[in-house]
Amino acid sequence: MKSGLSFLVAALRCEIEGLEQLDRTSQLVGTISRLVHALQRERGISNVLLASQGQRFAAQRDEQIAECLRMEEATRMGFEQLEAETARIGNGARLFSRIAWVLPGLDALPELRRRIGALEVDAAESTAAFVKLIAGLLAVVFEAADGATDPEVSRVLVALFNFMQGKEFAGQERACGAAAFASGHNDSTRQQQWLHLIDSQERCFQVFTEFSARDLVDIWRASLPTTQMAELERLRRIACAAPVGVALDTELSQTWFDCCTRRIDAMRSIEERLADDLHRICQQKNTQARVELQAHQALLAKVSGQPDATSAAFFDGPATPDPAPYGRQLERSILDMVQEQSHRLQAMSDELGTVRAALNERKLVERAKGLLMAHRRISEQEAHKMLRQTAMNQNRRLIDVAESVLAMAEYLPKDASS
Repeated sequence: MKSGLSFLVAALRCEIEGLEQLDRTSQLVGTISRLVHALQRERGISNVLLASQGQRFAAQRDEQIAECLRMEEATRMGFEQLEAETARIGNGARLFSRIAWVLPGLDALPELRRRIGALEVDAAESTAAFVKLIAGLLAVVFEAADGATDPEVSRVLVALFNFMQGKEFAGQERACGAAAFASGHNDSTRQQQWLHLIDSQERCFQVFTEFSARDLVDIWRASLPTTQMAELERLRRIACAAPVGVALDTELSQTWFDCCTRRIDAMRSIEERLADDLHRICQQKNTQARVELQAHQALLAKVSGQPDATSAAFFDGPATPDPAPYGRQLERSILDMVQEQSHRLQAMSDELGTVRAALNERKLVERAKGLLMAHRRISEQEAHKMLRQTAMNQNRRLIDVAESVLAMAEYLPKDASS
């Protein structure tokens, strides 16, 4: 019969396999973040091109498309490598479903680019297309974070996902402003969207600061010089506070794009740090687990064929007159190792539950927004504003309001048109 130590060795092997898979998934997240960054820049450049009727950024766009194609190829390779590990991925069904959804979007990019180059779409249509594709890529990152089984890795993934989401809102703001300045005018709808994007960024960066290491948060804050932020706020006021119909200076389109790009490039360096931290943590934990496995295997070989030492000490009773042949000290060490592993796994489970709560809150809020959008026939922006305003008026948390909305789902008409 197998001893408890044998199964402890098996548990460590499973842990190592899980860490190796988590490292591969985390590396894919880093690759996706580079593709998203490239697509965000292409979106902004495309908006200037479209809003200026092809007069600005044509050469920059060609260069950026080439960069996006390189990043896309790396991402597709990452997807294929992950697919080869299907049986080892705990949340593979959800993760691969997200990948299956986003691949047709990547396939459709060449036609979208052709239409943009031919000025067959406007800035709003172009932005919507890129937003949809990037949202699909971020959904893959979200599933990677949701499937992480190590709390320390999970915390970094949650921080990275929210930072990437905040950076995406910053990218949408760059595209929104680029279209406004390049076209020379703004309207109330765009102004409201702009304000929503600013608010959404702040919410995402707040979650990032809660889950990220303190030194990285400090680096992030230091990467935003006061003069640069002052320039950003000045341009925001020009476009968002100006009365509808007042012309905007088209020459500011380049100033706006450059200002936002410096900020987003600074965000990219934080993303890289987070991705590097993910890889480093996975490697460290893998190395540590392998050292423990070697020690356990050596001990298992030493006691092979002997009675199970842990049973004699299980109830912590007095020493027996005839102790195990390999000694009471070794007998206790085996039991201590089993108990230590059990306590460590329990602590990991408790911490992982705390991290998962942040991901579950996002899921519930998104579901509540979807319900409001369907039954009230409103936009995502309006649904979020409604939830947030209700939370403020009732002095409740946003997640509590979302849960209340979902609790009423069964009382709403099945057909949103009724």
